[in-house]
Amino acid sequence: MVYALIPLLPLLAFVVLGLGGHVIRERAHLIAVPAVVGSFLLSLMALSEVAGGAVLRIPLYIWANSGDLTITLGLFIDQLTVAMLMLVTIVSSLVHVYTIGYMHGEPGYARFFSNIALFTFSMLMLVMSDNFLQLFVFWEAVGLCSYLLIGHWYERESARAAATKAFLVNRIGDFGFMVGILLVFVTFGSLQYQAVFSQLDKMAEGTVNLFGTIGGNWEISVMTMICLFLFVGAVGKSAQVPLHVWLPDAMEGPTPISALIHAATMVTAGVFMVARLAPLYDLSPVAMDVVAIVGGATMFLGATIAMTQTDIKRVVAYSTLSQLGYMMMACGLGAYVSGMYHLLTHGAFKALLFLGCGAVIIALHHEQDMRKMGGLKDKLPVTYWTFVIGSLALAGFPLTAGFFSKDALLLSSWMSGGLGQVLTVLGLLTALMTAFYSFRLVFVTFWGESRVDPAHAGHIHEPSKTMTVPLLILAVLSILAGYIGIPEFLAQAFPGGESGGHHEGAAATGIMIAATAMGILGIGGAYFVYVKSPGLPDRLAAQWQSLYQLSLNKWFVDEAYDRTVVTPTLKIADSLWKRVDVAIIDGAVNGVARAVAWGGWVTRVLQSGQAQNYALAMTVGAVMILGALIFL
Repeated sequence: MVYALIPLLPLLAFVVLGLGGHVIRERAHLIAVPAVVGSFLLSLMALSEVAGGAVLRIPLYIWANSGDLTITLGLFIDQLTVAMLMLVTIVSSLVHVYTIGYMHGEPGYARFFSNIALFTFSMLMLVMSDNFLQLFVFWEAVGLCSYLLIGHWYERESARAAATKAFLVNRIGDFGFMVGILLVFVTFGSLQYQAVFSQLDKMAEGTVNLFGTIGGNWEISVMTMICLFLFVGAVGKSAQVPLHVWLPDAMEGPTPISALIHAATMVTAGVFMVARLAPLYDLSPVAMDVVAIVGGATMFLGATIAMTQTDIKRVVAYSTLSQLGYMMMACGLGAYVSGMYHLLTHGAFKALLFLGCGAVIIALHHEQDMRKMGGLKDKLPVTYWTFVIGSLALAGFPLTAGFFSKDALLLSSWMSGGLGQVLTVLGLLTALMTAFYSFRLVFVTFWGESRVDPAHAGHIHEPSKTMTVPLLILAVLSILAGYIGIPEFLAQAFPGGESGGHHEGAAATGIMIAATAMGILGIGGAYFVYVKSPGLPDRLAAQWQSLYQLSLNKWFVDEAYDRTVVTPTLKIADSLWKRVDVAIIDGAVNGVARAVAWGGWVTRVLQSGQAQNYALAMTVGAVMILGALIFL
């Protein structure tokens, strides 16, 4: 039961800060930081217990009991869970410490710590869930926290719009996720992971006719339907094509949240879900192919867009989108170990890059345009060198953690054959672009002549130690994570699946050489274009105007959504408002009011208070009655 404290400590911090934040104010970190560090220490205990292959199941209490449905709130801790616990608690702890310096003096300081504590609790409960309903509840909870944190600076119109966009886009994915969970219950009669997995053998061949007895024979595997609906949720949460549009806009939130939620933890929930439900996905080749293709498309699309962006955080955001595509592609090809391996190493170096962006932004008084930077490497040496390490890991440079995980991922994809080999070639091309835009970011931001606003140029300095120490720790992790046997540890969670060991043969050597060559070529290309030939980027943009505009405008996906979804929806809503709200509903309400008013006017005329009028009315009435009696 002690492991129940892993999520409960951040929840307690949220409650304390939520109720007493107005009193605690600038001391809010004294509550939040110890709570999440405590969760990290307890996660270390769980790691030591499951390292030998043990699996912990901790029932807490019966959550719901209705008919055939019994849901218990419980914790499930295996090697996959522990890996995620370590990622969430380590990154969250460092982000909490970093936030002390980054958000110092902000009026919403306590509220910010309260919300990130709530997010940490929700994410920990998500990865420790032992049933689908618990997974769904905390899936929604992390979405709520994302909305609150993206819109932290709610006085900005852009932040409010970004938070709303993230919320609405994720609701699309979550609807599919909910339908998938309902199908799981209808099919298996349970929502407990183990109860569902134990019935897979006898349910694997089940099919259903999509249109019942009409419309011909449109049979589809039940497993395929379940997996595809569940994957819709992953597409939204992990920002896969075509529901990826919310993630770059989420950069309107404070940078610590970009590192915690939108690089290392929340956006990886979709990848984690697919890996957790691997027994289901393994029974649906169609769903696996869909996952792999969507991941490959996201991988390529994100990289092409990142190459031309000028906002320092958006470059890293599109890089995150691309790397999530790598992970999802691997899972779709059955390489769950490699996909999760890259998820863990990516969490370290991508959090490092986001926090490095935050250090630059703070030093330049919240400037985020790379075109107004340059010449910072001597003024921000700690930030620069840690940023270089993060960029090398992202580019898959040898001896970094990113090199090992990306190499394992591409090799596993190649070894899957068929579709996997096509996507591996696309992955190598994406690796070239990744290395290029990673060091474009380094060279434009830190090298060359200073383009900083003269008003701020004389005040640039390294941020406080609460911000630089997390950078140094993440830089170390961005290297060491490749040497501590993560694949072998993760392989225990996927018995009978991908081995997680080292692949032998010419394929392994060939993939390693090709991936390394792509990384070095990309770095060299960025150096030539942005350091040796400063005028070349503008000439290339003019020469390849169509491709440049396609990348700069994010493949016009937002514009396409605006024309095909947003604008028609607003027109329909406006038409419904005029014809239903105004004409029918308001018309009926106003009509009742007018009828009452007319009745009052008639009554007022009859009740005039003049005796002669009453006498006349009585006489007319009497004549009418007598007339009726005589003639009828």
